[in-house]
Amino acid sequence: MGRIFVVELEGRAYKCKFCDTHLALADDLVSRHCVQAFHCHRGKAFLFNNAVNVTVGEKEERLMLSGMHTVADVFCCSCGQIVGWKYEVAHERSQKYKEGKFVLESHLVRRGRIVDSIESEFFIDTQTGCSDSEDAQV
Repeated sequence: MGRIFVVELEGRAYKCKFCDTHLALADDLVSRHCVQAFHCHRGKAFLFNNAVNVTVGEKEERLMLSGMHTVADVFCCSCGQIVGWKYEVAHERSQKYKEGKFVLESHLVRRGRIVDSIESEFFIDTQTGCSDSEDAQV
């Protein structure tokens, strides 16, 4: 196995709960007002435009609350834990905005906390009222 190179993000970032590897910047969060809009069967999840330090698994079809999607599980490249999934293809026109984006599960990325580079915490404003819930079958 080759050497793993890990990207250290600058600024406020989500980290893997198990090994503290940076996964995504807070600035890449798709919607700060609808962060409760995504759920997996283990709790809240967050939609990001980009993720780093992850490996993408095999593509598969999954039926979610918003319809059929082709997705791939996403794993932390440092510890190998599953941290979410990537939307490869959305089969319904209204869901196309998700294609190429990443969902990180909050219970695997520091219990929904964002930790900045000096290890102080802040919390995302979580408001109910968005209706696009997801229920991934991971």
